Amino acid sequence: MWGGRFAGGPAALMEEINASIAFDKRLAQEDIAGSRAHAEMLVAQGIIAREDGAAILEGLGRIAVEIASGQFVFRRELEDIHLNIESRLAEIAGDAAGRLHTARSRNDQVATDLRLWTRAACGRIDAALLALQRALLGQAEAHAETIMPGFTHMQPAQPVVFGHHCLAYVEMFARDRGRFADTRTRMNECPLGAAALAGTSFPIDRQYTAQALGFAEPMRNSLDAVSARDFALEFLAAAAIAGTHLSRLAEEIALWVSPAFGFLKLSDAWSTGSSIMPQKRNPDAAELVRGKTGRLLGDFVALTMVLKGLALAYAKDLQEDKEALFDAADTVELCLAATTGMVSDWSVNRDAMRMRAQAGFPTATDLADWLTRVKAIPFRAAHRIAGAIVKRADELNLALEKVPLAEMQKIEPAITADVFDVLSVAASVHSRQSFGGTAPSRVREQIQYWREKLA
Repeated sequence: MWGGRFAGGPAALMEEINASIAFDKRLAQEDIAGSRAHAEMLVAQGIIAREDGAAILEGLGRIAVEIASGQFVFRRELEDIHLNIESRLAEIAGDAAGRLHTARSRNDQVATDLRLWTRAACGRIDAALLALQRALLGQAEAHAETIMPGFTHMQPAQPVVFGHHCLAYVEMFARDRGRFADTRTRMNECPLGAAALAGTSFPIDRQYTAQALGFAEPMRNSLDAVSARDFALEFLAAAAIAGTHLSRLAEEIALWVSPAFGFLKLSDAWSTGSSIMPQKRNPDAAELVRGKTGRLLGDFVALTMVLKGLALAYAKDLQEDKEALFDAADTVELCLAATTGMVSDWSVNRDAMRMRAQAGFPTATDLADWLTRVKAIPFRAAHRIAGAIVKRADELNLALEKVPLAEMQKIEPAITADVFDVLSVAASVHSRQSFGGTAPSRVREQIQYWREKLA
C-alpha cells in the first residue's frame, strides 16, 4: 500500500524485521474503533461523501465480526494491523475504502490505538487489584485477633495481628490502583488528527474524534502526539511496582507455607508436587508470581531504552513499544488472578502463628515502655534495662514473661509485679492503640474504613 515510490518489494529479511502483525493484531478492535470515529468525522466535515462513509462503516462492522469470530485472515506481507484491515476493507467496500486514510497517517493511527488499548488495560488491572484487596480484607476480618510475629530484618520484632498484616497489602495495592488511575487520566488525550507529524491541511474536527473515542481532549502538539510513549512507560512503571508488591506477598506465602513457619496451607488448587519426592507440596503459584516481577521490570527498561535516544517525531523503533506493553499487562493480570486465588483459598494455622509470636522476646519493647511510662525512667535507660533483662532471660532459657520478679529486680530494683501485665503477646497487641496500630480495635476500625472504601 506504500509501494508507489519503490520499483521492487522488500527483501525477505526486511519483511521479517519489519512485520508487526504477529503481535499488533491485538489492536484490531481499537484500530476499527479509531477508523469508525475518523470516517464519521470525515463525513460530518464534508471531506468524504456520505455514501462512501456508509460503505466504510459497513465494511468495518463486517471486519470486526470476522476478527471476533476468528474468520479474519491476517497476512504477514501486509506488515501490521492497519494495512491488514485496510486491505480487507478494500475487498468489501471497493474504492470507498481508499478514502478512509484521508487526513491521517499510520503514525497517529497507531498512537491512538495504543492509547485506547492501554486505557482499557488500566481498567482491567484496576478491577483485578480491587478483587485482591477484597480478598485480603476478608482475611483481615477473619483474623482481627489472630496473633502472629511481626518481623524486622526477618527476625522476631513485636507481635501483631494477622489482620493488620493483611491490611498492609490492602494499602499497598490501593496505591497501585492510584498509579494506574493516574496513568489512565494522563494518557486520556487523543493523537488522532496529528497525521504523520505536522497535522493536516484537511478541515478535520479533532474534538469530534476525541469525544467519539472517549478521550478528554485532542493532544495539542502534533509532533508530541505521534511520538509520545511516556503513557506506556507510566503503565509499565505502575506494572513493575505492582509486581514488586505482589512479589513481596508471594515471598511471604512461600515462607509461611513451609514447615519452618507453618502459618498457612494452600489447597491443591494452588500447590504442585514433585516428580521424585512424593511428600512435597510446592507453592509454585507464589514462586511464579515472585519470579515474574523480573520480566515486568525488564519490560519497563526495554521501552525506556527504545525511547531514550529518539529524536522527534516518529521512528520505526516505536514498533518495539507493543510487545513490552502487552507482556506487562498480561503478566500483571495473571499474577493478580493467581494471588487473589491463593489469598482467598489459604488456611491459617492460628496456633502456629501464636506460638511463633512468643519466640524471640517480642515484648521487650513493652517492658521498656512500661519502665518509661510507669517508673518515669528515660527511654534510653529503660532500653538498656530491658536489654539486660532479655539477656538474663536468654541465659535462663525462659520467655520474658516467665522471668522471676526477683531476677528482674536484680537488674532494676524499681520493677514491680504489675510489670507482668504488659509482657504477654496478647497484652502487647492490645496495647498498640495508636492510629494505624495493630490493636484489634484499631484493626477493626481500618477494616470498616476499607469495607466502605471498596464497596
